[in-house]
Amino acid sequence: MPWTTVKEEDKRVYEYGDSQGKGRKIGYIESINETLRQAMLRDKRVFLMGQGINDAVGMFGMTNGLMEEFGEDRAFDTPIAETGLAGIAVGAAMSGRHPIYFHNRPDFLMLAMDQLVNHASKYAYMSAGQYSVPLLICAVTGKGWGSAAQHSQALQGLFMHIPGLKIMMPTTPYDVKGLLGSAIEEQNPVMFLDHRRIHNQEGAVLEELYKIPFGKGVIRKSGKDVTIVGISSMLIEALDAASQLEKEGISAEVIDLRTIKPWDIDLVTKSVCKTGRLLVADTGWGCCGVASEIAVVIYENCFKSLKATVERVVLPDVPTPAAYNLENVFYQNSEDIYKRVKKIIN
Repeated sequence: MPWTTVKEEDKRVYEYGDSQGKGRKIGYIESINETLRQAMLRDKRVFLMGQGINDAVGMFGMTNGLMEEFGEDRAFDTPIAETGLAGIAVGAAMSGRHPIYFHNRPDFLMLAMDQLVNHASKYAYMSAGQYSVPLLICAVTGKGWGSAAQHSQALQGLFMHIPGLKIMMPTTPYDVKGLLGSAIEEQNPVMFLDHRRIHNQEGAVLEELYKIPFGKGVIRKSGKDVTIVGISSMLIEALDAASQLEKEGISAEVIDLRTIKPWDIDLVTKSVCKTGRLLVADTGWGCCGVASEIAVVIYENCFKSLKATVERVVLPDVPTPAAYNLENVFYQNSEDIYKRVKKIIN
């Protein structure tokens, strides 16, 4: 399928400054693959399971070569039976292993909801800490090849609602390695909700394993007139919009949350109290979504500092279309962010 690999001509280099000039320049997918390999070398309890991880494209390239290096005991393909296999992953985690379970698409996680919501997220709480569930779930969403309503849903809002689950949504090659480093050592279940749109990036990444803490966002661009929170691939759109706004004398501060559960409330609060305006750009829907949660928390914390209503750039409230011409309308981009910022500035 065309969207499972990144063509050489599609690769883009972004300078986020997150590695402080250190490290080699590698691709986003290479960063994930390297992290998995290093984690498996360091800790024999770590193993990979999931649909298609041993295919030629290896879960979008993330798992390429790992079955050959570590054997099928530690990197193996699984049948399309998400409910039972999620239960196996939860049981393995509770028994002292550290499974990393790959789902090609978040849509398939709906079949594993009982195991994730009623079991994995609650065992530590219900056992008063006697049991932990060090489980990492990986899934990729995003437009491409007409993936449509059942193969490209952005469902982070559903999972953000559940106590006991942590959610990472990085954007940069540097951050994905650091957050995976933390996730693989985490004793609670973590969801890595990735986006196909950011797989074409290259950037500086340290060779050794390192960790970025959950709940710590970063300012990608400083500004004084408006705060833009960009989540996952929408960070790229936010930075593009900020560049366009800068040409018109509007200074936008752009924040990358990196994780949405927990998310960096203090960082966003301080920024909005400074700028007086907020726009949240998310890859998901608006109703009861991530952008809505961020908006209400900012209203609670910054109401007296706000100069305009909080705005959201989110998906329209319809299922994901298949046709390319409809996709181009459905998915939001930098132009949508630009127009909405102009609205709240004026």
